[in-house]
Amino acid sequence: MKSRGNRHGRLSGAQARRLFCLLFLSLLFLSAAGPLLANPAQEKIFARRAQTAFDQAQIQFLAHTNDPVAAWEFARTCFDWADWATNKSQRAAIARDGIAACRHSLALTNSAAAHYYLAMDLGELASSEMLGALKLVHEMEREFKTAAALDAHFDFAGPERNLGLLYRDAPAWPMSVGNRHAAREFLESAAAIAPDYPENILNLAETNLALGDRADAGKGLAALDELWPQAQQNLTGPAWEQSWDDWSKRRAALRQRLKYP
Repeated sequence: MKSRGNRHGRLSGAQARRLFCLLFLSLLFLSAAGPLLANPAQEKIFARRAQTAFDQAQIQFLAHTNDPVAAWEFARTCFDWADWATNKSQRAAIARDGIAACRHSLALTNSAAAHYYLAMDLGELASSEMLGALKLVHEMEREFKTAAALDAHFDFAGPERNLGLLYRDAPAWPMSVGNRHAAREFLESAAAIAPDYPENILNLAETNLALGDRADAGKGLAALDELWPQAQQNLTGPAWEQSWDDWSKRRAALRQRLKYP
């Protein structure tokens, strides 16, 4: 089953998890600037693609300001490009452009996509701040929930997947919205909605392992192994290279941690 999110472009799981990591490091008053580079040469390719997509989407948005899809498509590329910002000021400026584009899109028509990318760009802005970051986290939570209510299938169950990551990685109350029970609930929901999408199965398996549930983590790895060949045939092309690089590394790490052959 293909999501409408894929037709218009999707964000990678690596980006979303990196965003939440940077965001909550910021909440803990630690440094949060720029992505961690596993393979600098390859990462430069991904960054150039993100910048090119941003430039092209900005041209389209400025040429079609009454098109709500062009607005949220530009917001999506803002999120992608902000992920490669080299400092907090640059990230904040790009994120604000994306936030403004989403709010413009929502003024034209209500859509899951605009709420979804509004949440992601709010996360980028929050990760560049300390004061006010917690308020933005609550706004992210609300926007993801609204997106899920409008279209739970968007971006391969993206709203529920990212709610799960938000609850999993955030500091717990009273500091933030962290809630392990809610995290597993939403990650399980994402896996049920889009069970053929590797990111959903990986997130759930990794979370189960972190919570000490090795049996369910092992079942997740087995499910991932089963869906892997078909997913490789369905999710192809340059837009998916970053995701496959990320998923392959995480799958190998999960197998090693579970001590599976």
